[in-house]
Amino acid sequence: MRIDLNSDLGESFGRWELGDDEALLSIVTSANVACGFHAGDPSVLRATCDRAVEAGVVIGAQVGYSDLAGFGRRFIEVPPDDLTNDVIYQIGALDAMARVTGGRVRYVKPHGALYNAIVHHEEQAAAVVRAVELYDPRLFVLGLPGSAWLRLAAEAGLRVVREAFADRAYTPRGTLVPRSEPGAVLHDPDEVAERCLRLASGKGVVTTDGSVLPIAADSICVHGDSHGAVQMARAVAARLRAEGIGLTAFADTAGE
Repeated sequence: MRIDLNSDLGESFGRWELGDDEALLSIVTSANVACGFHAGDPSVLRATCDRAVEAGVVIGAQVGYSDLAGFGRRFIEVPPDDLTNDVIYQIGALDAMARVTGGRVRYVKPHGALYNAIVHHEEQAAAVVRAVELYDPRLFVLGLPGSAWLRLAAEAGLRVVREAFADRAYTPRGTLVPRSEPGAVLHDPDEVAERCLRLASGKGVVTTDGSVLPIAADSICVHGDSHGAVQMARAVAARLRAEGIGLTAFADTAGE
């Protein structure tokens, strides 16, 4: 049994630092790197890609709304063509940084409000799918199972990867509990590790009402900006390996 472990990285900006990217890159197998719209600047992006390549971690473009002040967590009603162009721009910028460090972007994962919006927002989901098609249809796309984003991507012939979250609470409908609500973000490493073992073993996740939601996940995310992210990631990796579950990137650095 194998599963991918990903984290959101490259989210520092100028003199403002967020997260411990170096430590997380020694644990995870895939890095969702900010592209400058919700977080990150050119120097941060290049340094993150350089460290990812050195660590053998696969690089993905974490695209989002143009919302530095809101960290990409505010919904924006962007016209579809503009959103497509915004996403192409972000993938291209990060891909350039990845290539000069010896790597390249292998997948796309939306961030924050955009991630949540395209679970149901068909028009914006289609716009993001179109961007990936135009830039490079060989790229994998990472998202929430059952989302419009993954459905439309699959219909377009893109390679879809189903994601689950180690440190976020789920509603019985399979969506994430809004961060504004109590208990939306989990912090206990042992609790998070046990939840990830259930996910990796195909046993689903316990939702806010106590019911078990069946989730088929190919990749598990530990948010890099969460309190205690490094400790949680280490606990998850150790727990999975102790149960014989290997950590492997869904888009490994070999091939293509």
